[in-house]
Formats: sequence, structure tokens, C-alpha cells
Amino acid sequence: MISTRTITACMGRPGLARLSRTGVKTMATATDANLDKKVEMTPWEKGHYINYKKMSENLSIVRSRLNRPLTFAEKILYSHLDDPHGQEIERGKSYLKLRPDRVACQDATAQMAILQFMSAGMPSVATPTTVHCDHLIEAQIGGAKDLARAESINKEVYDFLSTSCAKYNIGFWKPGSGIIHQIVLENYAFPGGLMIGTDSHTPNAGGLGMAAIGVGGADAVDVMSGLPWELKAPKVLGVRLTGELSGWTAPKDIILKVAGILTVKGGTGSIVEYHGPGVDSLSSTGMATICNMGAEIGATTSLFPFNDSMFKYLQATKRQAIGEFARQYANELREDEGAEYDQLIEVNLSELEPHINGPFTPDLATPISKFKEAVKTNGWPEELKVGLIGSCTNSSYEDFSRAASIAQDALSHGVRTKSQFFVTPGSEQIRATTQRDGQLNTLEEFGGVVLANACGDVQKGEANSIISSYNRNFTGRNDANPATHSFVTSPDLVVAMSIAGTLNFNPLTDTIKDKDGKEFKLSPPTGEGLPNKGYDPGQDTYQAPPKDRDNVEVKVSPTSDRLQILQPFNAWDGKDALDLPILIKAKGKTTTDHISMAGPWLKFRGHLDNISNNMLIGATNAANGEANKVKNAMTGDWDAVPATARDYKKKGIRWVVIGDENYGEGSSREHAALEPRHLGGLAIVVKSFARIHETNLKKQGMLPLTFSNPADYDKIDPEARVDLMCTELAVGKPMTLRVHPKDGKAFDVKLSHTFNEGQIEWFKNGSALNTMAKANKKKSQTKDKTKANAPQTQNTQNTHNPQDKPSGRQLPDSSSSSSCKSTTHTAADSNKLADILPLPLPISDTAATTTQQDEFTQRYMRQIVREFGDDVDAVRRAGDFLANPKGALEVLVEGLRMGVERVPVGLRVGSSTKQAIEG
Repeated sequence: MISTRTITACMGRPGLARLSRTGVKTMATATDANLDKKVEMTPWEKGHYINYKKMSENLSIVRSRLNRPLTFAEKILYSHLDDPHGQEIERGKSYLKLRPDRVACQDATAQMAILQFMSAGMPSVATPTTVHCDHLIEAQIGGAKDLARAESINKEVYDFLSTSCAKYNIGFWKPGSGIIHQIVLENYAFPGGLMIGTDSHTPNAGGLGMAAIGVGGADAVDVMSGLPWELKAPKVLGVRLTGELSGWTAPKDIILKVAGILTVKGGTGSIVEYHGPGVDSLSSTGMATICNMGAEIGATTSLFPFNDSMFKYLQATKRQAIGEFARQYANELREDEGAEYDQLIEVNLSELEPHINGPFTPDLATPISKFKEAVKTNGWPEELKVGLIGSCTNSSYEDFSRAASIAQDALSHGVRTKSQFFVTPGSEQIRATTQRDGQLNTLEEFGGVVLANACGDVQKGEANSIISSYNRNFTGRNDANPATHSFVTSPDLVVAMSIAGTLNFNPLTDTIKDKDGKEFKLSPPTGEGLPNKGYDPGQDTYQAPPKDRDNVEVKVSPTSDRLQILQPFNAWDGKDALDLPILIKAKGKTTTDHISMAGPWLKFRGHLDNISNNMLIGATNAANGEANKVKNAMTGDWDAVPATARDYKKKGIRWVVIGDENYGEGSSREHAALEPRHLGGLAIVVKSFARIHETNLKKQGMLPLTFSNPADYDKIDPEARVDLMCTELAVGKPMTLRVHPKDGKAFDVKLSHTFNEGQIEWFKNGSALNTMAKANKKKSQTKDKTKANAPQTQNTQNTHNPQDKPSGRQLPDSSSSSSCKSTTHTAADSNKLADILPLPLPISDTAATTTQQDEFTQRYMRQIVREFGDDVDAVRRAGDFLANPKGALEVLVEGLRMGVERVPVGLRVGSSTKQAIEG
């Protein structure tokens, strides 16, 4: 049974589906478990630990506020809140400020992310980060030759990434290591963690119970710089699984079916949370496959609860300590009983059929029993030219074992693949292990060509039908050929249909001929989920950051056509934008592939001006039904979209784009937002946005706006001029688009947006990066001013060893410093502080005297200066504490309870400080 349902009147909140699960404590907590252990996140990094204790503490705070059961998705997000006490929490409305555990970048997007990070002026990333070289390897001939070719062509980029990673303390996975998501699953993902990645299929890590979310490079830069990451609180969409998979049905079929139900935008703004008894029949890598392709329904991320399959995978990948630690925290690594979902889908795995989705869109789902009929009805090319297995979605040991079992069955009957057949291992570890255990040899004997461990494109081919175990099948996605009909399915069906060489084949019911012309039926696939002999790591392809990073040089040639140092975008001029041309009115599907194509353009990912020559060349113009052909409003000439935009920019003219539904779906590539900004765009006005692209546009200082009434899209003439009332931009308020048709009277259209106060500042300052740079500059100026204004004073009341010398400027005594002026504490304040520091302050019902307070002020400030004298900002903040103790006192006390290392700089008090103050 597969159904969707909405249950009303659940705990007084309509429209939410409530889950009841026996054997699970309501509002479970992990307070009884020993969470003080120091368990490292990954064997590849030292000193970065899984902090289940802090996560548990945050959840306790949030539970006391919400007083309701939580979904697993909520638990992960709320346990990573920057401010669990004060954060507003409402699903679908609030903007959460989060502290992710990790950042992961693939090579195509890492270039721009690191270039932006370099602009922030920091010596090292503040959050553990890795870069993975997988997307720039183009599959053409075979693994070794493709890899060698990629290393030659992309040497400049790889050298930049290698040296910049070494410089900024970033782990670097060299070309040939494997696909980013497989590497993350094998080495970095852990249950209950929160990670962001500059690739839309980052949710793959949900197969290990991690909330992993695809973002643009600008978001990654925020987290790499130590800033909280902002996410609109997602809704939670539950998928309850019952029964068990069997025969030809694979984990991939679950997400193929769900995609058919929800469509490519049905998961937008939601986390998809799988649960129910059927979960335990899936392998960890099978769950990862499902989570990976959740990106195709627009989901923020997807995840599964922690279970024995995940523990076994952690064991197999030499992370048993993490698995054992997760077992202690297990109550918080799944949903509470009674947890509420905004929508609930139920799937009976015992009745689920294998599915094939496509062509041209991953949500056109067809069960195998109806696929031959669909091929005939739609006139799809019946001959199957190419079959491909692997990709970041399906390249696990289990996937290759099952695929090899089908290939071996065919070989035993003297049959090989009729279609061209390509194999992409997910990682060096998978390649080495499947080669050792024989699966790769079987697939090669079957007629397969083993490509590099990568995620690059397949070379352009002719108009035909192809089938793959990949995740996307948008036009031109796999072979840059818009006439190719591309279908996605499980690796099992890819192998079976490649044997038949036609789309008119159902391995569950149909037979094929062996070498002697006799009919035989393929046996259902079999295979181990994990290797019995353990994984073979293969070649060492990891580069750890060096201990001495000061002498590492990051070079970018000014004449390079691959890399370009970024220049800041201009700030908003504070005025309404008048008489703007419409660059293009896009019709139909406009993915990030349409906005910024991959393929040959990937080599320019680090050079904004060069890659901007692909901007919107794949979008269909509503004015003429053609791609990359628009009318220049100034000259009347028809030209390519980028050329027209460049002409407007040269003349100082801003422009807008009008778009259709789910604009910007697909890959997370931020170039799709950077390019319009670089070429002079002001706003993108559409019926609806894909989440990541909308955020990316905001980060680059553009205005992503939606028609308040989607029907207004049809009122816009592509040749009209428009006025955009930018001065109306305010939180929760609509904006006005005044349309001036070429022939007709002007009219107004109301536009909606999702900007919050911080994001409005991004627009005003020109970009999020400009806002960060502005804040850093202000902070630096404050420090310089404090240094210049802070006079030297003689310390006459030594409470420390005579050999101790101040490491920076001394602040004056309270009698001569307004920043340390006498302030009266209340008895309550004194009691709170006395709980932690025995101070020479009266603990009574009366306030401290001015004399006593002055004495405390002087002693406290002298010790702060001794310990933090070289950090003038720390001293200034300590002075602020004394001048206004009401709020700061709470911070200090709470910080001391949690441990000195968690006290904000400037309010830190070490043991020597406490002794000095006590003295």
C-alpha cells in the first residue's frame, strides 16, 4: 500500500500527522547515558569530537520550551541551535541559526567557495572542512586514462585547491579518491550530526542518520568562517515504511516512487524523514541512496533513524567507536513517540514494484509492469544505446555486488551486454574492494568499461535512449545531447535492460535468448551489503593539512582563464529601480543546469567572468520558444542571453528575469546566482523558487521575488519595461513591480519574498560577503581605536607574582575610566556570581557599596588585562560587562558553569583569575 494522508485535530494542531510507535519512550532523553566521552568525528582529523553531551543539553532546553514530542529531523536541528534559549522555533516560518559540525565541498564548487573565504581574511577555517576532487573528471575512455587527462587539463585548479586547502587547514581528497558523497559516508558522516555541503546531493549522509544539507558556496563560507548558518525551519514530511524489499525491488525504487508522488517540488521546504519497521530491512548504503535522490523532490534533506545497519557500516569502515557512542545516544537518534509530521506517506515495501523514472525529469515515475506500454504510448526510442551504473547515488559495495550477480547470470548463458555499458565506482575504496572481490572483473567481462572514481559528465552522444542508476535526467545532463531520452532506475534494472538492449523488456516476466538461441529468464539479483573481508582502502589519496601552514603560498595567476580573484559587488544605491528591461521571460522548467550549464563550462568554475558566458543559455524564451536568443531592448537586435546582458551592463543598465515554477531546481551550483549578479541583474521574479537557489541569490545581493498571484506571470510581456520599488523591501511586506507594456497602460503587480532582517542587509550592502567584510572592518577599526585611546597606567595593587607582566595595554582604574565606572550590583546579581566565584562582595539583601564595587572592578580588570592584554577587544568587552552587568553577568555565570572555554572572549576567567579575585 502506498498512500498519502493528512490527519487533523492532532494535539490541537490541524494538518499534522502523528506517529505512534510502540517500544519507544515519549520525548526520550539521553541524560542517563555517559556522553562525556571524547570520540573523534573521523579518523582523518585529530581534536574534533562528537559532542552528544552538548546536543543533549540543547535538546533539553528546547523540550522545556516546546513541551511536545520531536521528530528526528527536529532533534538534529534543535540540538545544533546557536541559541537554544532564545531561538524562535516554528516549522516552516522561523529562521534557525545553526552550528553545523562539518563542511564538505566538491572541486567544481570549492573553487568559488575558497575564493570567497580568502576574501574574508581568516587564517584558518573555523569548522572542519574537506574538499573532494570528483566533478572535473570527464568520463570518456576508462578510469586511468580519464584520470590522467583530468589531472593534466585541470592542473592549475587542482594546484590551487591543494595549496589553498593546505593554507587554510582543509582536508583535501585528490583526484581519483572518489565521489564526495561516498567519501563522506565512508569517513565523515555520523549519526545525529549536522553537515552542509556545496552539492545538492549532500543529503546522501542521511544513510548514517546525519542531517546533511546542500548549500551554495556563500553559505559554506559563513560556516567555514565560524558564523552561524541560517536555515528556514523546515517542515517535516514523514515516510513510513512497512514490509520488506525482495526480488528485483531495490532501495532506489523507494525514492523513485516517492518522487512520483511528490514531484520535483513536493519536498521543497521540508525534511523527509523515513521511519517504521521497514527501515530495518535496508542497508545503510541503501538508505544513503534514498536520501541522496531526495534532492530531486526539492527536499531540504532526507534521513533515517540510527539502527543496527548503520552500526554495522560504521564497524566495517573502522569507526566502531562512533557506533558504540551512537548507541548510548540512540534515544535521541530517532523520532519520539507521538511525533508530528506535516504530511505522511506510507509505503509497503513488500508490494513495491521496481520503477523507471523519466525521461527528462526524475519525477515521471513508471512501475516496471507498465513501462513497455509507456514506451509505446509516448513514442520513446525503444533501442537502448547506453547503460550506466554508479554515480553518487548508487555506487556502494551492495550495488556492485547485486549488479555483478546479474551480469554473471548472463555470462553463464553466454550472453553479454548489447548496449554500451559503463561502470563508475563511488570511491577508491569501493574500486579496490570490488576489484579484489571480483565484481569489477565480472562487469568488465560482461562488456562494461570501468570509468574513473568520479562524478563528471559522459561525453556527448547521439539522439537515443539511455538508462542509468544516476539521480538526474534533465535534458543534456548526462551527455549534453538535448535529444537523448534519459531514464533513471536501480543498478539492477540498468544491467538487465542493457542485456536486452531495449526498453521493451521486463526482467520479472520476460525472457532473453542465450548463446544457443534458447530462452532463459534472468534470476533476481543477490549480493552482500558489506564485504566479508572488510574494505580495501586502495591507494592513499588524502592530503592532510600540514602542521606549519604559514609558509604555504596560494597563487592565482592574473592571466589565468580558470581562476579569478573576486571583486566585491556594488552596494544598493538606496533608490527604486526604474525602466528596467526584461532580459528573458523563461518558460517552463528552468533548472540550475539551464541557468549555468555544466559540461565544458566546468573548467571555468573558478573564473566568474568566463563562466558567465553560459548564463541562461539553456532557458527557453517565452517570446520565441527558443533557447539563448533574446531581443536587446536597447538595439532591437536578437542575440545570445549573455551577450545581451553584457551590453546592458556596459551601458549601466540593470535588468530582471521573469521565470516559471520551481525556478533554480537541481544542482546547488551558486554560479547560477553569481552570474546574473556579475552581469548586472537586479531581480529574478518567478512563480516559485527551489530553496537553495533562492538563498544563493540572496547571498549575492540579488532580489529573488515571487508573484503574489502566480497568474500574473502571464500578464508580463517580455518586451515590457518594469519599475521595481526596492525601497519597499521590508520583512513580511509585499513589493511592487510596475509594468509598462510596449503598447498599453502601466499596471502594478504585487510580489512576495522571504527576506529577513539579516538578508535585507545583504541586499543593501551588495552581498552577504560584503556584509561580512563590513562587520570585520568595523571590528578591526574598533580594536585600533581602543588601542589608540587606551593609556598606560601603573599597576599599584599587585595580586599576582611580581614576575608577571601585562601582555598588552593596561586599562585605567575605575576612578579614571568611564568604561570601568562604578556600578551597583543587586544582591541577586551578587549571589549568582558568588555561586561560581567567591568575591569580596556582600551576600545580603542590600546592594554592594560603591567602594566594594570599585575594588572588585579594579581587581577584575587588572587580571583580565594580564591574561588577555594582547586582545584589546577582549578587554573592551570585559569593561562592557562591568559597565552593564545585568545581561553580561548571566553570560559569564552560564559560561563558567559550562567550562571556561565556552565563555565569550573578554569574559573568560581562568583559575588564576578566580584566585586573584578571591584574594
